[in-house]
Amino acid sequence: MSIADDHRPDEGGDDLVAAEFVLGVLPVEERAAAARRIGAEPDFLHAVERWEGHFAPMASAYAPVEPPASVKAAIDRRLFSQQPAAAARPSSFWSSLTFWRGLAAAAVAALLLAVAIPYMGAPVGEPRGQLVASLVADGSDVRYLAVYDPSAGEVSLSHVSGERAAGKDFQLWTIEGGNIPVSMGVIPSGQAVRLPVDPAFAGKLTAGVKLAISLEPAGGSPTGQPTGPVVSVGDLFRL
Repeated sequence: MSIADDHRPDEGGDDLVAAEFVLGVLPVEERAAAARRIGAEPDFLHAVERWEGHFAPMASAYAPVEPPASVKAAIDRRLFSQQPAAAARPSSFWSSLTFWRGLAAAAVAALLLAVAIPYMGAPVGEPRGQLVASLVADGSDVRYLAVYDPSAGEVSLSHVSGERAAGKDFQLWTIEGGNIPVSMGVIPSGQAVRLPVDPAFAGKLTAGVKLAISLEPAGGSPTGQPTGPVVSVGDLFRL
């Protein structure tokens, strides 16, 4: 496969489906299919239970908030109103398809950061404009979670799965549009590592830019461009 191939965030396999099921961001039909799998596939059930256990402690960081009475009234009107559709009130913020799509994207970005924080040992705080990416690829078991923090000038990488071959190294690349890949350095071994970002290049790391990982000879590519297979790739999303 080419390092510039388009891989979307939804290519994360059953583990990501289980996480999105727990977060409640799956479309209705996919959520129903996932619910059926829970009763039929023990491995998928265990993945869902694992994610439920992972996210449960996060709830303790937020104090309960009583929603305004108008929210309950609006839900009741939406569910139980006998008015014909033509007589319904004009489209609102809550019924906006754009809003729900944006909410789902934000939830997935929050998911990526929530998963990365325990691996990286980073404190939970204000995002400060971080960008996140889930790096996966078809046919590869190499998975990384990446968080770019502009204020720190570094990319934090959490190694989720997959191992480099003997005598080989993983190398991180960034791809802006149709431009040629630019190396961000060889990825050190370890579950949680950080790579400094060249200040001259930092401004080009924006939402939509791809991060990719290739398998290279020990010490990195000898040509300055990827020479081995692309084992993991994904787009940066802004928190």
